[in-house]
Amino acid sequence: MTKSSLITPVLIAGCIIMMLSFAVRSAFGLFQIPIADEFGWARAEFSLAIAIQNLFWGIGQPIFGAIAEKIGDRKAIVIGAALYAGGLVMSAFATTPFAMQSLEVLVGFGIAGTGFGVILAMVGRASSDEHRSMTLAIATAAGSAGQVVGPPFVEALLQVLSWQTVFIVLAGVMIASLMTLPMMRAPTVSKTELQESMGTVVLRAFRDPSYGMIFLGFFSCGYQLAFVAAHFPAMIAEFCGPIQQGGLLHSLGITTTSALGATALALIGLFNIGGTLLAGWAGKHYSKKYLLAVVYTGRTLAAAIFISFPITPISVLIFSAAMGSLWLATVPLTSGLVAHLYGLRYMGTLYGFVFLSHQLGSFLGVWLGGTLYDVTGDYTMVWWIGVAVGAFSALIHLPIREEPRTVVA
Repeated sequence: MTKSSLITPVLIAGCIIMMLSFAVRSAFGLFQIPIADEFGWARAEFSLAIAIQNLFWGIGQPIFGAIAEKIGDRKAIVIGAALYAGGLVMSAFATTPFAMQSLEVLVGFGIAGTGFGVILAMVGRASSDEHRSMTLAIATAAGSAGQVVGPPFVEALLQVLSWQTVFIVLAGVMIASLMTLPMMRAPTVSKTELQESMGTVVLRAFRDPSYGMIFLGFFSCGYQLAFVAAHFPAMIAEFCGPIQQGGLLHSLGITTTSALGATALALIGLFNIGGTLLAGWAGKHYSKKYLLAVVYTGRTLAAAIFISFPITPISVLIFSAAMGSLWLATVPLTSGLVAHLYGLRYMGTLYGFVFLSHQLGSFLGVWLGGTLYDVTGDYTMVWWIGVAVGAFSALIHLPIREEPRTVVA
């Protein structure tokens, strides 16, 4: 398979690593109640741990992008997987909120080294211009596939194992992902891009108002996604109406609101596979900035409608399907827009800085969710803040100039 092919070894390996990394990450919300029940922690304590994880994922993203571009992509992935696994193992022995919160720094850096910044930059460089939008979407959709299998897998493990043992099992999953590394051969970039230093390209981007708009616009994506991933299972378990005995969900084995929470996350991931691939296809044919505005508008409407009505099992499933179709659709469009505007050589670093905004939003969404829950007893205010920042993101993408800032030889 050559660079002109849609499917390359780099894409296959990148999809596997992304899928496993996101399978683990997406299931953290399922640990909220077991850990709180064992230690008597307030909801805000474990929420802060997940928020810190998201924050250091964002801080680590440009760092790992730069590491990959300086010492090699595969070395960056090895470092990331080691930090990820180490953080999970040590988290299994945490008995205080401070210990758990501190160890999530390692997990956050681990996700950065095995996630979007490093993997999408490699996939983008290994793809032709014709296929780049679609290959970025496929790699992103692989993360969604991880979300399909991760929460139900973890929920099943939590039924038979302690949460501490489940953390150790997940650490083994991350180490196993390194078996794909021989397929991750570093692709080359153009001569023009090689002649420019990282500082030159990054400074050019930082001076560009369009880059600032992309940075600000990605904030709400992180806020909405991280809040839902961290708090939706607990919210469903506590506020959703009962599951009808003998009904469709009961016949499918979904007999508790806890199982419904895991199913909701999996459904989001399932629908996101199709939504992300559609975004990749559309990104090749239409303006990426307008597509991003449409995605953020759709998310805003879905959240506003969902929170305006009583929460029932059916409304949970409908919202999960709607939100899932828009869940990571922003990622191939945003990363593709960065590559289109500023070239491929330092895409990992430039996308990493943009992704930092995403993770600042993630930190706020997760932390605010736990804090306001402890203060008010529900999540309503956090949802409406998400609606507001989503509307802001839809608007701020509209003035972006989509012409390339570099000439690629």
